Amino acid sequence: MTLASRLSTAANTGQIDDTQEQHRVISSNLALIQVQATVVGFLAAVAALLLGAMSREELDFVKVELLCASSVITAFLAAFALGMLMVCIVIGARKLGVNPDNIATPIAASLGDLITLSILAFVSSFFYKHKDNRYLTLLVCISFTALIPLWVLIVKQNPPIMRILKFGWFPIILAMVISSFGGLILNKTISKQQFQGMAIFTPIICGVGGNLVAIQTSRISTYLHMWSTPGVLPLWMKQYWPNPCSTFCTSEINSISARVLLSLVVPGHLIFFYIIYLVEGHLVPQSKMFVVFYLLASLMQVTILLYLAEVMVRLTWHQALDPDSHCIPYLTGLGDLLGTGLLTLCFLINWLLRSEAGLDGISDPASGPP
Repeated sequence: MTLASRLSTAANTGQIDDTQEQHRVISSNLALIQVQATVVGFLAAVAALLLGAMSREELDFVKVELLCASSVITAFLAAFALGMLMVCIVIGARKLGVNPDNIATPIAASLGDLITLSILAFVSSFFYKHKDNRYLTLLVCISFTALIPLWVLIVKQNPPIMRILKFGWFPIILAMVISSFGGLILNKTISKQQFQGMAIFTPIICGVGGNLVAIQTSRISTYLHMWSTPGVLPLWMKQYWPNPCSTFCTSEINSISARVLLSLVVPGHLIFFYIIYLVEGHLVPQSKMFVVFYLLASLMQVTILLYLAEVMVRLTWHQALDPDSHCIPYLTGLGDLLGTGLLTLCFLINWLLRSEAGLDGISDPASGPP
């Protein structure tokens, strides 16, 4: 997602109009995400192992090797596939005169999980079938690690991207940690009866919030790249902690964008809610009150994220850092945590209200959407 935002900003500011510069920017960005994907793949495997240890499960070293190899190769292939797709979309949007911020970032966020999970399912199945071959997984890990110096050499062709490679690790790692807390919440609640159906709604509320805040962050970042220089905020954006009303209720272009994105929350979630009801109706809480709580939680999540996007982009820009690389990981991680936490509260409140009304364990006839 950060790659899509960086390429969109480069396209909107004319950095890839020249063919030679275009190749340099694209190759360095693709090499950067390969380095990040390889390292994050290892870190994700380690995080999963630590979470498993916290659940008092014994560590099987065969599974450790399988998990590391699957994570690394999945991250590599997914990053490459999404990277090439984003390059095509951004260049195509630029030629058609369409703002890539409105296209590339949401597509990256939407297809990212689908492509990653699909590759992970295929790769992990392959390694599991060949788990008796202990050298296969070890060879994969060593091979992809050995490619890191090559990617670094390519990144060095572009000093701004090299700066991201040096100083952009903290946001990625911290975002992964923040998202893991959301995963812990889901892990603790998913097996309980009062939270039945939560596994279906979690990717929806987290995905919508992450998509919308990534779009807004990318748009504000592009706006600053066009109208200012890193380290210097425009006069009308000097306040680091703006009034929430100025974020949503003014005629300024970023405020208008925030209102438009916020207006998409309720109709978007209602559409997803209806689709979930048609596909998995038996898992949807049969309560109109739950729908109200769910929509309020979604609005609260997106409102908080959009305001934090405005604040974080200003603070990041003031520090002469790239908002695309430093803000989007934090905000999407916070979106996962907020979405999972608020959704848990929705299910809990709905269960408590039904328990007080004596309806716990009683489902209404599934004759239509609640």
